[in-house]
Formats: sequence, C-alpha cells, structure tokens
Amino acid sequence: MQVVHIPDLSDERLADYANLTDVALRRRTEPEGGLYIAESAKVIARALAAGHRPRSVLMLERWLDDLAPLLEPYDVPVFVGEGGLLESLTGFDLHRGALASMHRPALLPVADLLEDARRVVVLEDIVDHTNVGAIFRSVAGLGADAVLVTPRCADPLYRRSVRVSMGTVLQVPWTRLSDWPLGADELRAAGFHIAALALSDDAVTLDAFAADPPERVALVLGTEGDGLSAAALRAADTVVTIPMLHGVDSLNVAAASAVGIYALRLR
Repeated sequence: MQVVHIPDLSDERLADYANLTDVALRRRTEPEGGLYIAESAKVIARALAAGHRPRSVLMLERWLDDLAPLLEPYDVPVFVGEGGLLESLTGFDLHRGALASMHRPALLPVADLLEDARRVVVLEDIVDHTNVGAIFRSVAGLGADAVLVTPRCADPLYRRSVRVSMGTVLQVPWTRLSDWPLGADELRAAGFHIAALALSDDAVTLDAFAADPPERVALVLGTEGDGLSAAALRAADTVVTIPMLHGVDSLNVAAASAVGIYALRLR
C-alpha cells in the first residue's frame, strides 16, 4: 500500500475516478478499460475477498486507519484527500468514505457456469442498474447458483449495481451470453428447464410450478416495462406467473425475482 496525500487533482492516475456521475461515459469507458468501481469499505472488502485485484484506492483521510489492514497486502496507490477535493473529482459526496478502481475479472464460459448449477437466473435486457443490483442480492440471499445476462442487459459491475447489491455481485457467479435467445439452446442442452416469468394467458402459477419443479431450472426475467420479448417466451419451456391481488397486475422485476427465486429454492 502506497499512501499518496493529494493536494490537487494533477495526478493522472486519478482519472479512474473522474466523472463518476456521467452514466453514459462510465458505461462505455469502464468495460473498455477493464475496470470497475467498488464503493464503500464493505464492497471493497467483498471484492478483495473474491480475488479481484485493485488498481488504486481513493478515500477520505478519516477512513485510512480503518481500511489500512485490508489494503496493506496490495502494492497500489491509496489516494487520500479532503472531502471537497474528492467531490470535485468524482462528482458526488464521498459519504461512504472510499472508492476502489478494480480490475475486472475474466468472464467465465457459460458451460463452466452451468456445470454444477441447479438454479440460474437469466436477465433479459434489464437496463436499470438498481434492478440488476437488487436481483443479484436476491440471488445471493435466496440461494440461486448463478446469473446469465443477455448482450443488452445493464452492466452488473457498474457502480450503482455493485452498491445496491451490497457487493453480492462480486460473490455470485455470472457471465454474459453472446446471443439471446439462441443462448436458450445452451441452457436446454445443459439440462435446464427454461421458466419465463411473465404475464400470459397460458401461464401456470408460480405456486403450481414450484410444487414439483424440474431438477434444473433457469428463471428468465424481462426488462422493465415491456417484460420478456416474444422470442424469449417462445424459447421457454414453461411460462409462469405470480398470482396478484387487488387489481395489481405485476411486481417490479427486482421484487418478482425475489419471489420467484424463493419459490424455486432447493429444499
């Protein structure tokens, strides 16, 4: 750990932390640069525990003593500065105390991810990073084994996704499908029954499906607003729905994921 006290923002290594509130810019530059941003001591600790490598750390002075034992083994710069200076760099108040620029791990091949899994969740084109993070938290907490995201799905390692997931996106095995819905063929070849969670006239209730579920299930969740695509529904072996009351037709996708994952948990 190399502690660097910064009086100004002239150090070019601080570029990883610039304009963190510019969503369009960060969506492009972070994956292209092979980096992601971990925010807060808890999330940084989970990233390091998962074996992810830090490139640098940025923090307020008062957090240095707390985080030093965690960062001591890593030969990386730890930039320390006052709140106003760091806010002018990142674009927001660093009230969680610390950020880390982390190297992105290589994505696993789909086949490797599926090999030992029995419950996986597929995210089709979900664009809201908050929903992605919340779904990962449900996957971790309720016992699904892995997540597959489609090519147009939001980045699970985007800062807001990681934060909302409470760092569980760094623990849950996940990868990105190269094609969808053709990726459904790979799931089926691996022995997965594809269950699409959607509103449909021919859907079975989640209760009925979960009463005697297949050995291996891939639960497919659709984008906010429009839900699953027609192609995804055609690719499914079963369409399941959550029975609703009082004229409410559906739940937010993050809430629906928690209900579905819990109902299909291994017992």
